[in-house]
Amino acid sequence: MAETHSTETRPTRAFVIHPDLGDRRGQRRAPDLALEEAVGLARALPAIEVVGASVARLRNPSPGMLFSSGKLAELGAEIAAVDTELVLIDGPVTPVQQRNLEKEWDVKILDRTGLILEIFADRARTREGVLQVELAALSYQRTRLVRAWTHLERQRGGFGFVGGPGETQIEADRRAIDDQMIRLRRQLERVVRTRTLHRAARAKVPYPIVALVGYTNAGKSTLFNRLTGAEVMAADMLFATLDPTMRAIHLPSADGEAKGRRIILSDTVGFISDLPHELVAAFRATLEEVLEADLILHVRDISHPETEEQAADVGDILDSLGVDEDVALIEVWNKIDALSPDTRAALRRTDARRADVQAVSALTGEGLPDLIAAIDARLTEVLDEPRHPGEVLVPHADGRRRAWLHDAGVVEREEPAEDGQRLRVLWTDRQRIAFEALDGARADAADEDDAAEQRPPGGWDPLAND
Repeated sequence: MAETHSTETRPTRAFVIHPDLGDRRGQRRAPDLALEEAVGLARALPAIEVVGASVARLRNPSPGMLFSSGKLAELGAEIAAVDTELVLIDGPVTPVQQRNLEKEWDVKILDRTGLILEIFADRARTREGVLQVELAALSYQRTRLVRAWTHLERQRGGFGFVGGPGETQIEADRRAIDDQMIRLRRQLERVVRTRTLHRAARAKVPYPIVALVGYTNAGKSTLFNRLTGAEVMAADMLFATLDPTMRAIHLPSADGEAKGRRIILSDTVGFISDLPHELVAAFRATLEEVLEADLILHVRDISHPETEEQAADVGDILDSLGVDEDVALIEVWNKIDALSPDTRAALRRTDARRADVQAVSALTGEGLPDLIAAIDARLTEVLDEPRHPGEVLVPHADGRRRAWLHDAGVVEREEPAEDGQRLRVLWTDRQRIAFEALDGARADAADEDDAAEQRPPGGWDPLAND
C-alpha cells in the first residue's frame, strides 16, 4: 500500500523581538506589554506559530544591524535554539538592517509595518479593502528594493556595444511598482467616487451618522453586533475585522422595542500604535467616514492595563485624519465584565456623573440602555433641530410615501380624503426635505396654533427610512 503524505502546510515558526528604546523615543508602552501586543499581532496570522519572544533593550540602535554585536549574538542564540524561520521585529527596520540581519541569522526578517500589512492582506474581503491593502503594500515594498540584482546592473543600451549603461534592475523594479501603484490609485478613485455618491444619497435621507472608533480589539464589532443584530466577525483577536460596515437602525425606545431614533451606525477598522503611514494613506477614503459622523463613539477596552495609552494613540490618528476637536464624542468604556465588582461599580458611578462617558459590557449587555439614552440625548443636543407642523396629502396608490412617514414616526393624525390620505405631521426640516426628495412631494404648512395642541410631550422621533 502506497504511503500517504499530508498536503497541509505547517505554520511558519516565528520569533518576536520588541526593541526597547526606553524613554528616548517617546514610547508610551511598557516593554512587556508592547511585546505582548506584538505577539498578539503575530498570532493574528493563521500561518504563523510563535515559538519565542524577547525584549531587546537598546542604548543606541546600530545603523547597519540595529542591535549591538553582543545583543546580536545573544538573540541569534535564542533564535537558533527554537529552530526559527521568521523573526518579527516590533518596530521600524531599514532595508539595509533587514538585509544584514537576514544574512547574520539566516532567517527571514519582517518589521512591524510588514506584519500589519500581512494581517490586512489576510483579512481584507471587499474589493475596496483589497485595493487599499495592495496599494499600501506596494508603497512599503518600494522602499525595500535593496540592490539584490547586481548581475544586471551594467546592462548596455543601444545596439551591440554602443551606448552607455542601461537601466539597472532596481530602477526597472521601481518603475514597475510605480506603474502598478498608478493603476491601483485609478481603481481606488472610482471606489472613492462611488463612496461619495453613497454619502450624497445619505444626505438626501439624512440619518444621523454614529461612527465607532477605537483601538483594535476594544470590542467595536461586538458592540456593533449588539446594537444592530448584525453578524460582523467579532473575536478576541487584533484586527478581527477590516472592512467598514454600516447599518441603518432604530435605537430601542423606552419600552425596549426598536421604535426610537433612526441612525446609521458605522463600524470602522481598529487603530493601533505606530499604524503604518502607508495604511493610513491607503485607508483614508474608508476612515473619512468618521469625518462625516454627527457623533463618534470612542470604544475603549477599559480592562486593559494601558487603556490610557491606547486612547492617546486613537486620538493621534483622529487628529491626523483631520477630525474636528469640537465633534461630539462619547467615550464607551467597554469590557467592564472583565473587572472586579468594586471596580465595575466605581466606573458606573463615574459614568453617571459624566455625560461624555458610558461604562458598558458589549458582551453581556450591561450598561447598554444608558448608552443608548446618551446617544439619543447627545444627538438631540448636536442636531438641535426643532420640529414644525405640516400637512401632507398622499394619493391612495402611493403607499410607499405613506409608509415612509409612519416609519419616520412623524405622523400625528391621519384621515381619509377624497383623493388620498391626509396626514398631519410634526417633523424636522431634514425630514421634510428627505420626504420631498422621494418623488418631488410637497407639504403644506399647518396652522401653528392648531398644531401646538397636537405636539407630543418632549423627545423626537427617528429620522426617515428610505
